[in-house]
Amino acid sequence: MTRSSVQGEDTDEGAADAPERAQAVRGDGDNGVDGAKDEPEGAALGAEGGTGEGTEGEHDAPRPRRRRRVLRWTAVVLAVVLAGTAGAGYLYYEHLNDNIKQDALNLGDNKVAKPTPNAAGQTPLNILVIGSDARDSEENQQLGGARETFGSTPLADVQMLVHLSADRSNMSVVSMPRDTLLEIPRCTDPDDGEVYPASEGRVMTNQSLGHGGPGCTVATWQELTGIHIDHFVMVDFAGVVSMADAVGGVPVCVDANIHSRDAGGHGSGLKLEKGTHPVKGEQALQWLRTRYGFEDGSDLARAKAQHMYLNAMVRVLRENATLSSPNRLRRLAEEATEALTVDPDLDSVKKLYDLSDELRKVKPERITMTTMPNRYVGARVEPTEDAEQLFRLVREDIALDGKDAKKEPDAEPEPPADPAAPDDEIAVQVRNGTRTDELGTAPGRANTVTGLLVDRGFTKAVADPSVLPSEDRTVIRYPSADLEGDARRVAKSLGVPASSVKRSTDVSGVTLVVGADWREDTAYRAPESDDRTPESAEALNGADDSACMHVNPAFTWS
Repeated sequence: MTRSSVQGEDTDEGAADAPERAQAVRGDGDNGVDGAKDEPEGAALGAEGGTGEGTEGEHDAPRPRRRRRVLRWTAVVLAVVLAGTAGAGYLYYEHLNDNIKQDALNLGDNKVAKPTPNAAGQTPLNILVIGSDARDSEENQQLGGARETFGSTPLADVQMLVHLSADRSNMSVVSMPRDTLLEIPRCTDPDDGEVYPASEGRVMTNQSLGHGGPGCTVATWQELTGIHIDHFVMVDFAGVVSMADAVGGVPVCVDANIHSRDAGGHGSGLKLEKGTHPVKGEQALQWLRTRYGFEDGSDLARAKAQHMYLNAMVRVLRENATLSSPNRLRRLAEEATEALTVDPDLDSVKKLYDLSDELRKVKPERITMTTMPNRYVGARVEPTEDAEQLFRLVREDIALDGKDAKKEPDAEPEPPADPAAPDDEIAVQVRNGTRTDELGTAPGRANTVTGLLVDRGFTKAVADPSVLPSEDRTVIRYPSADLEGDARRVAKSLGVPASSVKRSTDVSGVTLVVGADWREDTAYRAPESDDRTPESAEALNGADDSACMHVNPAFTWS
């Protein structure tokens, strides 16, 4: 099992009676890592019921506008977006359209280019699904607890990227742990012009929502992954209960009797007997929130339970596309639209229906759900090399289930708008990024490659010994379009493929990072492409109806 998405302590659960390992995984107390702070996890795929005591520093982030506080709960809206409902198109459009809330798509300064269309002119679709821990209504607060957090800055405690392949044959879902350490870019609110400065160093990714809204979470994902995001979808917290009722329940499985409640009264309250049972209403909410009782009590286990629920709900919706009656269908449409906050390009029932119709083309057996591979940094986590592998597969539209037809080699990219300068005028910084988890930095590689460049006419190339990053593959980065031609020229001179030339605001000029694939020799040989989904991503197939959550013995009953 991979490392979990290490949780900051759930302040409304407590840890006194939890297993020692679970306490470590959740990162109790002050972690002191990269300036990250423990925040209350809330209820949106986050905190389970209880007192929800506040945490120092949790209210320091900028306060978003009130309408952004209705953003929560991801699980059901993801299933609805994946499956669609056959009759939604004819249901009183204006009323339903008025239910849907909207916000700007991307508040960041940098935009990631859309993927190049395939031979048939098709492009992938990427939808970011976000869940917040905010409580903004009496109903949501009653369901989520932690009343003293009412009106506080929301945290994006659930983040899932849904990738629909260009040919609409397969779908990938990537969950990011809420406490992943990364840099949040500068974000600007388009409505009032308020600027939210970039984070000082790395902070938890769930703080991005407090930097102006969901558009900053989108910008943060794009900066980290290099994946162009077309849409975002959020759903409010109370909607999960009503929508689960509307579809008549979702089957889930546990391998032993479970009661998510410890001696101190902390936990979601979920109580089920061993086996498979349909859950709906508040019990469905309990399932999606449960951390105490599943496996080691970590958020990775909770993510697995959420994936299991989503897979089952997709199957239920597909098998009962019209549900049982027009009234039930109308109820589902009401609940779904009242729950949603979307970007402006998804602001109507018709647009949502058209999107769901595209997504519904994928059969459950071609849906793959994963969690971003990560490793511990103190009590938090950071992406691993496997995470970059997962992001690359999504960027390159490679199916995570390994069932893609063999693709033709990529065509040469279009020439850059600004051609390369003469070789002797191109300034290049060379960094040694050959360190891996198993091997230390290969000595002298930056100097060696700098010498190669100088010998080939790049007389302004210099080695940068002050930065020792870690890169699985050799990469050349450039900060702006006017330097793209220079970066490509450097790559061509060394035999580095064009796919390894990337635009990035992390550098101030053309920067070559010698990766772990070039630890020796003077000639670069591009490694064979490994298009397998990393085992550490914990992939779950959408058609797998045999999955069953393992119950922690400390939370079972007889």
